[in-house]
Amino acid sequence: CCHIFCKCLPLTEVVEPVDFEEYVSSHAPGVEPGPLRQLTEFPHDDLELLQLDKECTTLEPPLPEEDDALDPRVRDALAVYTEDWLVIQRKYLPYSTTYTPHNSERQRERQRGLVKQTFELDEAAAAERQDDQDDAKRRSVSLDETPRGSWASSIFDLKNSSPDALLPSVLERAAAEEMDRRNTEARLQGRHSALLGLYPPPDEDEAVERCSVPEVPKEHCGQRIMVKCLSLKFEIEIEPIFGTLALYDVKEKKKISENFYFDLNSDQMKGLLKPHTPHIAISTLARSAIFSITYPSADIFLVIKLEKVLQQGDIGECCEPYMVMKESDSSKHKEKLEKLRLQAEQSCGRLGQFRMPFAWTAIHLLNIVSSVGGLDRSDPDSDSERKGHGTWNERKKKGFERMSVGDELCNFATFRPATLTVTNFFKQEGDRLSDEDLYKYLADMRRPSSVLRRLRPVTAQLKIDISPAPDSPHYCLSPELLHVKPYPDLRVRPTKDVLEFPARHVYTPHTTYRNLLYVYPQSLNFSSRQGSVRNIAVKVQFMAGEDPGQALSVIFGKSSCSEFIRDAYTPIIYHNKSPEFYEEIKMKIPANLTDNHHLLFTFFHISCQTKQNTPLETPVGYTWIPLMQHGRLRTGSFSLPVSVEKPPPSYSVLTPDVQLPGMKWVDNHKGVFNVEVTAASSVHTQDPHLDKFFTLVYVLEEYSFPFRLKDVIISEANMEGELKASMAALRGALLDTCVRFLHQLLNKLIQLIIYPPVIAGQIVNLGRAAFEAMALLVNQIHKNLEGNQDQHGRNNLLASYVHYCFRLPTAEPTSYDMPMQYATLSRTTVRPSSLQLARSKSISNSNPDLASTPVSPDEEVQRIIAGKGIDRSHSWVNSAYAPGGSRSVLRRNPNSSCELKQVPNPSSSFSSFSPSLPHHLHPAPPLINSRGSFPTSDLKGFLLHEELALQWVVSTSSVREAALQQAWFFFQLLTKSMTHHLFLTSKLDVPRRQRFPDRFVDDVAALVCAISADISTRYHKDVELVERLNSSLAFFLNDLLSLMDRGFVFNLIRSYYKQIGNKLHTAQNPSALIALRVDFTRIVCSHEHYVALNLPCSTLSPPASPSPSTSSTTSQSSAFSSMVQDQGVATMFDLSVPFRQQHFLSGLLLTELALILDPDGEWVFFLHKKAISAVHSLLCSHDADLRYTDPQVRAHIAQLYLPLIPIVMDTFPQLHDFSGEHNIDPPAIHSGNTISQSVAMAIAGSPLPLALGLGVCLRQAGRQSNSLSAECSRTLLVSFLWVLKNADAVLLERWVSDLSVLQINRLLDLLYTNEMKLKFPIISFVVFLPLKSLERINSLTFKKSQDMKARLEEAILGTIGARQEMVRRCRERSPYGSQENVRWRKNVTHWRQNTDRVDKYVYMSKNTKMTPNIFAYGIYKVRFVSVVPRDAV
Repeated sequence: CCHIFCKCLPLTEVVEPVDFEEYVSSHAPGVEPGPLRQLTEFPHDDLELLQLDKECTTLEPPLPEEDDALDPRVRDALAVYTEDWLVIQRKYLPYSTTYTPHNSERQRERQRGLVKQTFELDEAAAAERQDDQDDAKRRSVSLDETPRGSWASSIFDLKNSSPDALLPSVLERAAAEEMDRRNTEARLQGRHSALLGLYPPPDEDEAVERCSVPEVPKEHCGQRIMVKCLSLKFEIEIEPIFGTLALYDVKEKKKISENFYFDLNSDQMKGLLKPHTPHIAISTLARSAIFSITYPSADIFLVIKLEKVLQQGDIGECCEPYMVMKESDSSKHKEKLEKLRLQAEQSCGRLGQFRMPFAWTAIHLLNIVSSVGGLDRSDPDSDSERKGHGTWNERKKKGFERMSVGDELCNFATFRPATLTVTNFFKQEGDRLSDEDLYKYLADMRRPSSVLRRLRPVTAQLKIDISPAPDSPHYCLSPELLHVKPYPDLRVRPTKDVLEFPARHVYTPHTTYRNLLYVYPQSLNFSSRQGSVRNIAVKVQFMAGEDPGQALSVIFGKSSCSEFIRDAYTPIIYHNKSPEFYEEIKMKIPANLTDNHHLLFTFFHISCQTKQNTPLETPVGYTWIPLMQHGRLRTGSFSLPVSVEKPPPSYSVLTPDVQLPGMKWVDNHKGVFNVEVTAASSVHTQDPHLDKFFTLVYVLEEYSFPFRLKDVIISEANMEGELKASMAALRGALLDTCVRFLHQLLNKLIQLIIYPPVIAGQIVNLGRAAFEAMALLVNQIHKNLEGNQDQHGRNNLLASYVHYCFRLPTAEPTSYDMPMQYATLSRTTVRPSSLQLARSKSISNSNPDLASTPVSPDEEVQRIIAGKGIDRSHSWVNSAYAPGGSRSVLRRNPNSSCELKQVPNPSSSFSSFSPSLPHHLHPAPPLINSRGSFPTSDLKGFLLHEELALQWVVSTSSVREAALQQAWFFFQLLTKSMTHHLFLTSKLDVPRRQRFPDRFVDDVAALVCAISADISTRYHKDVELVERLNSSLAFFLNDLLSLMDRGFVFNLIRSYYKQIGNKLHTAQNPSALIALRVDFTRIVCSHEHYVALNLPCSTLSPPASPSPSTSSTTSQSSAFSSMVQDQGVATMFDLSVPFRQQHFLSGLLLTELALILDPDGEWVFFLHKKAISAVHSLLCSHDADLRYTDPQVRAHIAQLYLPLIPIVMDTFPQLHDFSGEHNIDPPAIHSGNTISQSVAMAIAGSPLPLALGLGVCLRQAGRQSNSLSAECSRTLLVSFLWVLKNADAVLLERWVSDLSVLQINRLLDLLYTNEMKLKFPIISFVVFLPLKSLERINSLTFKKSQDMKARLEEAILGTIGARQEMVRRCRERSPYGSQENVRWRKNVTHWRQNTDRVDKYVYMSKNTKMTPNIFAYGIYKVRFVSVVPRDAV
């Protein structure tokens, strides 16, 4: 009884799938010869592990100069930045619709080689509609250009026309079989191989399976502009002048680029400084720079600052000659100019290494970009330059009045290049040199009435060129002075790539090594300092120790000097005891920082006058900043006290805030020197939370206990608690910092999961804490970076990490190589008995497979994996999953002890298991690959996918919610970990059932069950979350089909279906759940080996019971079902239980379609579109798949969709009425020279009026209740045609031979609708009907051939009408029943004569002779000319 019920399982219940692995193993692929081989198995090279080289943009790799004794941070950073990308991909995935969309462009490519088909009737109809005025034009057309035809011949002069080619065989007698063979061959000539290539592509809005490959991680780069400094000229040339460029954002009040230094002095002026610059590096001779702008704004200025060599006198005195003297008055001021040149020469010789502020100006970039600024510009297409008239401020004012300051105008990537000549500079004010004063000036420059207009300018001519930077500029140096590709000649003057300091946060992970430090001295207050302290210079050094000789040559040179120097000086403000500074000092951070590395600031008084016994430099103070403290790089703003005397020994490990005994301090140890230190580093995070976490991990790896971390001494006793607390505190870290160090952070968390650390001989399990930190971090990134997501809510940063960066570590951390004394490992992640899956208890009472409701979700999971407790002796599903079978899952005992014992001889654990250990903690036996060798890598510790699955299953509260929010990330992490593990252990050749342990299979089943329950219970509350969760689960199961036991994955899909199906009965909005299920099915079915997963070469056996499947009464109308069909063929065209078991995925998809198209259903339009589009998309994929071009292969694929034919037949009443009329008349004859419906009835052998009447009634009723749209109808019909075109003709013959007359007429109506409404080329559908079947349906149809001939003649002559036909039939035998007195019922006979219409579509015989056993008919597009005796053709 149970077996019979299983065979009658309705469509609303999902069947139990076939045991896929058992079937494949018992049907060796070798038995399938020829092209069918690829339909029976997955290719051996299905999975690929690719090592992709990381693109290095520079000629030299960006690595630290130190080769040994690297800081652990640098070591880890280099490991992340230098390792190649590890990409695991499915080789045949491009055949799937996931990454290869069937869009309009692809359709055009497929149609490119097709020949346009033209039909005579179409040409004739067009010719008949032409005006009489076109007759002469038509006669002028040559015969070769005009198609042949009996109607088209009228346009020619018949006397002069050449005859058509003779048909010598037209009057020869031929056997019916031979004629059929010829017709079949003729129909196959010139046909398009890809039917769906002629039809519009699938709707992309419904393509939920569409995904894109994540972008390769790369360093951030904004919009780039190139600035070339061409020349700098003053009215008088007496000394060298040096320039600096930088970008400032006034609105954000931030400097958004580092300094670029340029030197445009003549060789004569450079010669004055030759004693101070013995060696000049070519990298310091750059005159062009590339600036990057991430956030374009109308408030960005290019600020140009000029400096000169220090000389006696303040800034105003030094600027005076440039403001009053002109080159034209050189004869007038000859003596004064000579004196100035002599003073400059003396200053350069004595003070050449010191600078002083001189002048500045700024360029509003919006004036350049918007093309409305009044600055001098040159046409890039012209060699001539245009100079503006008037002062710079006047031109700026005019431009400002007309320009818009909206940020939308600021596109620095496509603006017109411009050459500017800046003529006015403003002299620097000694007491207004800070950035705050600069921002005020810049804001004032934008006002029409600028106060700067009242200032007397320093006259000069600076010519610069501003243009969008090329994508790959030649001769470019990186911010680290590395040669950027391409760099053809190292001797060419370079262009510098200027490092950007974005105005706001940039969320991009680091991918290259960068370790730069920037020091900004801001102000000094020596007003209370006694003595001659006026011309103050600050000397900055990077010290590796306290000895003066330990100053490192890591400071970047400016212009026309050495590439790296040991010390740098700030510009000097003459006679100012409280100077302000604007200097930027750029340094390289050594790779092996220690506590002794520090910045040393030495304050000097510079003597500008030459006096006896007066040194040039007099030290007047000292202070310092220790760079490493408690494992952190110290950055930020500092207010430092200044010591009058040299610091004592061992000062470098202390801060100057410490009151050292015996030392004298300026202003009573107050902070008198303000300095800011920032780092542009991909090594040092500069975030306290991240720094603490990384520091503790490094302490653990180095096992350097005890360790002082601020006020806490880290020891073995408190290490575990501190590390867990640091992981919990990661949620407080700045998001931009977490993103920048995302790859290192995730790697460390994964490492802690895989390799539990050993502290004091005990393993400390940090898996749960690491999983929680990872879940919260990923969720935080998702919430704050919503703009960087795809249609499935996947963040590109996280997706690119999994796709390219993540890999399973193949070696343990350094400290873990010590002998492991396992003591008490108390795993806090032991699985609770409830599994936290309370929602999975909802079980369908209508499902007979469930004997009772499980008492706990554990039992539900066990049932999903192990199978149902029913008699499967006659089932298609192998009993391997049953309890006690070969695939029965051994559950972990949640109450078992997880204590680990010491294993003195690890090799012995491979041969035998210790009975005292739980099953899931036994050491794994040695893994042997298919070649009999041991794996190349020895994986120790836990496996990531196993631990992730376990931690996810047992997670609770906020952690579980965070993991659900980003389920896709953990699913992808699981999938890549599983695949990488198979490669590392050479398990790809191992049978799928032996690839993963039972405990992991158990966890996966529990996880899928829990998430399915969340989808079914939260669909109406968290719509967005449930949609993401639904697609993530579908993609995960799609991936598992390439990795795990496919029968197990089918059971997971079945469990999902059951969860959704159980909820449908009580759902407030069942359409939403149905839509989720359709999307889920479409994603799962988008697998590239979808055909092989459906076992297309399997043979369906007829049911053991002779009773038909009740699914036909569920999905198809009972009025069109035959109770005497051949059971073997019927199961292939019906959504029977054997069909759905054997072709599991195809059965799910077609079942969804049948249920949604059910006339009794109340589903909304979008469900029709979803279901039909899902089928259409798959058929398009098959149609374009190069693997499936063989007709035999196509026939087996079409076999997976045979139930679509009866589904569409049953949906015929619901199809859209393309003609706009309720009645769709079939091909008919309504005049004396055409064939009537009775003729077609006589030939076809069925009561056509009845069939048409019932069809029209059903169509009218269907439209009133649940009709399909025009788009859905067309898509459904073209899918129907594809199946007919590619299906096996013999199989179709066997199926059609048992159809009833009503079903045959329905089929013909569908073909007629396809032909008339879709405007497709003729597709002849040949059906062979045994005469016995026809006689069984209607014994009166072919009673006598003479009667048939008489009826044919009566119909042609028009002497018979509806009334005579009804009376004659009633006299013979009423086709409507056994009634004796039957009246003429108008509601049954739905045809009439119409003498006004000539239909060109008729049903006619194709055979020259009627055979006693076979009668063939088809659809032809012909014009009736005359009646020819049957035996004459």
